[in-house]
Amino acid sequence: MKPSLQLKLSQHLALTPQLQQSIKLLQLSTLELNQEIEKILLENPMLERDEPEGDMGSSRVEAPGPVAPAGSEAAQEREQEQAREADQNFDNGGEAGEWMTAGSGNGQRDDDDDADFQEFQAAVPSLRDHLDAQVALTPLSDRDRALVRFLIEALDDDGYLTQDLEDLLPLLPAELEFEIDDLNIALCQIQSLDPAGIGATSVSQCLGLQLRTLPPGEARQLALAIVAEHLELLAARDFVKIKRALRCNDDALREAHALILSLNPRPGAQFSQADTRYVVPDVVVRKLRGHWVVNLNPDAMPRLRINNLYAQILRDNRGASGSLSSHLQEARWLIKNVQQRFDTIQRVSQAIVDRQRQFFDYGDVAMRPLTLREIAEQLDLHESTVSRVTTQKYMATPRGIFEFKYFFGSHVATDTGGAASSTAIRALIRQLVGAEDKKKPLSDAKIAELLGQQGIVVARRTIAKYRESLDIPPVSLRKSI
Repeated sequence: MKPSLQLKLSQHLALTPQLQQSIKLLQLSTLELNQEIEKILLENPMLERDEPEGDMGSSRVEAPGPVAPAGSEAAQEREQEQAREADQNFDNGGEAGEWMTAGSGNGQRDDDDDADFQEFQAAVPSLRDHLDAQVALTPLSDRDRALVRFLIEALDDDGYLTQDLEDLLPLLPAELEFEIDDLNIALCQIQSLDPAGIGATSVSQCLGLQLRTLPPGEARQLALAIVAEHLELLAARDFVKIKRALRCNDDALREAHALILSLNPRPGAQFSQADTRYVVPDVVVRKLRGHWVVNLNPDAMPRLRINNLYAQILRDNRGASGSLSSHLQEARWLIKNVQQRFDTIQRVSQAIVDRQRQFFDYGDVAMRPLTLREIAEQLDLHESTVSRVTTQKYMATPRGIFEFKYFFGSHVATDTGGAASSTAIRALIRQLVGAEDKKKPLSDAKIAELLGQQGIVVARRTIAKYRESLDIPPVSLRKSI
């Protein structure tokens, strides 16, 4: 063995840091993008936001204002204004002249707009606060009031007492010598509070407590018997057995059933604090001159620019090399990649809208089959790129806010040799079920037959799968009296 030198040629694909960052930014959601930008802003002194003070990220969008289409006179005027603004703030001949704006909007706000009343939410008392306030007004001894509040703490978010009183008794201080009867009395006190049905140990008891607060009558009496003894039959919609057991006619059972449906099986849920999550649409779709046009949402686009102070320092020391030069290059990459991200989003979303224009005109029933490959071939992009663009990206339309992926889906063959979108078939199923005779609801086989009459060939098991995805119960549970 001896050392030797060898020359070997090979080809391999290498991703530059700029390309890696471009791919990473493309697949991020709006929230994740702003989090990533905030992280980079802390690390790179050459980069800063070009936004009014206090507006440090994307804001929630509920009704975005009109956006002029690209190429229009209004858009050109705004671009000219932005160019003049750039001339005033940057030296166009130097490196600090590079910047990026958020679409056609300038992001400015009047001083009077600082108080955004949509940001304020009314304080909602918790279930325990609501019950404690009532207990404070009841004529109870301190000992009994403390016991009632102890049981209130044991209620779940729906207002039920899911633990046995025998299990709760050992948790009380032994020196107070509480007995099980004391807990039963305290529980009755809770069940007399508002909202009706609170403190129940079962759904049957919860509904019964609510029914007892209603005016007396035959319908109430029959409803009490149903929830006490035949609630499972009612859930299964076995009205024949209920009528036979209670010896009532259709009219009486119909009134009692309507009374039960008016009750709330989760009386405590109204006091739960819902975690509201807002979606920031990336694009806005509007109909202009008979055509559906996509515009980027200005509030979803960060405004970035090169820091003028550090850029001036770098210009004054052109021969010097160091971290500032590296930071400047990284800042340029980020600005370019963010702009490219939104350009790609707009191209893909416009292609989707062009393919699905019938949906925007007529709704879900007009949705056509669409695949990622079709959009990729149309825009000369890789299919994986389109997949990244359509993930966690949203468009605001007159029909609501949809994720890009909503417009893609499988298809079912028609007898004419064409194809129907699964979304359109779900919409048709919803229409058929909504218009059915509640006394004789449509079976899955019947729905498949009706769709076949419209030229859409769908198997019964496919109908069942789509029906379940729409949270539509089976035929046996949709039957009414």
